[in-house]
Amino acid sequence: MPQVFPPSANKLTRLGTVVAILGFGAMLWGIAFFNKTDAITDVGYAPKQPVAYSHVQHINQVGLDCRYCHTAVEKSAFANVPPTETCMTCHSQVKIDSPKLELVRDSYSTGKRLKWERVNQVPDYVFFNHSIHVNKGVGCTSCHGRVDQMPVVQKYRSFQMSNCLECHRNPEKYVRPKEQVFNPAWQPPANQLEVGAQLVKEYHIKKGQIENCAVCHR
Repeated sequence: MPQVFPPSANKLTRLGTVVAILGFGAMLWGIAFFNKTDAITDVGYAPKQPVAYSHVQHINQVGLDCRYCHTAVEKSAFANVPPTETCMTCHSQVKIDSPKLELVRDSYSTGKRLKWERVNQVPDYVFFNHSIHVNKGVGCTSCHGRVDQMPVVQKYRSFQMSNCLECHRNPEKYVRPKEQVFNPAWQPPANQLEVGAQLVKEYHIKKGQIENCAVCHR
């Protein structure tokens, strides 16, 4: 019986196999890379809100603390969006005739809530407790960025699991003194790893437990 394939077919087969493996690997790498891009993570997402609100003005000029509006972050699993009554605590006396605040005044008088667009939100299958993180020395800016420098709030970082695990596995890199949790201008010291390791012990942060799947996926 005559030979069907020439000897060179073996080389072509091996070459084709290598090309296929490399191509498949490149495809997986491309998918993993694209999965971390802003197009997927929504980093930089800054939705239009019903009323323009500048954190720069309210934090830097007025001097408001995060907890003045987000009153539940220290004791609740969820960070609350401030109700209209909170806005009107000041704006019943300040800029009371500003056309920019017409919707706020209307909401207050009618009882109809303003529909604020949420900027930061973890998936439904993830449990995230704000109070635990705040009371363990995790600062607002660690997840939300320098909101005091954002005229329009935007999503600062990805909430993908890899980012959460980076902090959970190395909390000493990120924890800060509790009195600095709500200070947006706080910067880690040069010896952050040393200070952070001390805070991890002081705040009883157990690295083994916080990496348990059931902590977030309940």
